[in-house]
Amino acid sequence: MDIAALSIMLSQSNVQQQAGISVMKLAMGAATDQADSLTAMMKATELSIQPYLGSNVDVQV
Repeated sequence: MDIAALSIMLSQSNVQQQAGISVMKLAMGAATDQADSLTAMMKATELSIQPYLGSNVDVQV
């Protein structure tokens, strides 16, 4: 095999790997954003279902 052809194949492989990593980073960022949104929505739903929780504190002396 020719050294120039081997070099080109190695370079293309590296570019493909870097592109795959970039896409994976974007997907991970989107998943993190969705998880944060879901958590916020669940907290808001919990407050609307039981709004009286946490509003009173009983203190005994």
